[in-house]
Amino acid sequence: MRGNEEKADAMFVYLSPESFVPNDHPLRPIRTMVDNALATLDADFAALYSHTGRPSIPPEQLLKALLLQALYSVRSNRLLVEQINYNILFRWFVGLALDDKVWDHSTFSTNMERLIDADVSRLFLSTIMAQARKASLLSDEHFSVDGTLIEAWASIKSFRPKDGSQPPVGRNQERDFHGEKFSNETHASTTDPEARLYKKSKGKESRMSYLGHALMENRNGLIVDGIVTPANGTAERKAAVEMVADVAGSQRITVGGDKGYDTNDFVGDLRGLKATPHVARNVERNGGSAIDGRTTRHEGYQISRRLRKRIEEAFGWIKTVGNLRKTRHRGTAKVDWYFVLALSAYNLVRMRNIGMVTA
Repeated sequence: MRGNEEKADAMFVYLSPESFVPNDHPLRPIRTMVDNALATLDADFAALYSHTGRPSIPPEQLLKALLLQALYSVRSNRLLVEQINYNILFRWFVGLALDDKVWDHSTFSTNMERLIDADVSRLFLSTIMAQARKASLLSDEHFSVDGTLIEAWASIKSFRPKDGSQPPVGRNQERDFHGEKFSNETHASTTDPEARLYKKSKGKESRMSYLGHALMENRNGLIVDGIVTPANGTAERKAAVEMVADVAGSQRITVGGDKGYDTNDFVGDLRGLKATPHVARNVERNGGSAIDGRTTRHEGYQISRRLRKRIEEAFGWIKTVGNLRKTRHRGTAKVDWYFVLALSAYNLVRMRNIGMVTA
């Protein structure tokens, strides 16, 4: 018998978003880990807001929404709010009832400065890693470092002399680059002054970019630290040393890396931190490789070289899924904040796939 299409909506709905989400949905373990992490940060959130005045949107909900944006590749805050409004799964994850009103997309802009100043994304990453450490998922001895290029939200057309000798002529106008020499010393972007013209390797075109750096533990490929810096030739190694210094202790550790880290300064800095440099040898470098047989003769060196490639999986994920192939934000601080949050989202997916048991 053919069914009849019912046009009328039910007057009352006695169901919560919880009842619509299957028990085996992949977001369930992620939400549990997120809720545990946010509960740990409750005191930090309380310190960010005044005790008087009109209540703001809970920062926990804003962070959960931004995690959904990374997990589901939502391209803008406006579209994110639109999807939260009609997507029951998103409402459930954020913590909204079916009849709760969703905030305006401009709420993200008005609250981001507060969250960036407090470095909330890095605090969130540390609490997620604390859960991984409690579950014995992290290595305290073996790490890898690497950097990746993040294209800035700025066109090469906006890269103009700092002295104002070539002012902008209008939106998306034709520009003849023939015979023009570019330098970060003499030029800056009018769209994003903190972005730098940079190319990752020979034969690649230069782009307005930032550099994202990550430190990975080698046991399960989780990212334990990350930072964004302006793109230049030395930032990658300097940022790597700073991140290694944060995890180095009394015991000796190993740090893997590609050929770009095979320099006398970097290797010397690592040895000074009681870290054995397991970086790939660059035999074509002037003066030869800084890595000698004292390091390469050990089996652990070959293991580190193989495992360090896992860090590329994290970079691939945050660029293809996490919306960071080309950042939508301007300024080092804001790009860094979203980069670290995307690393946290990657870790959550990785920990769920490993099968971490959540309470």
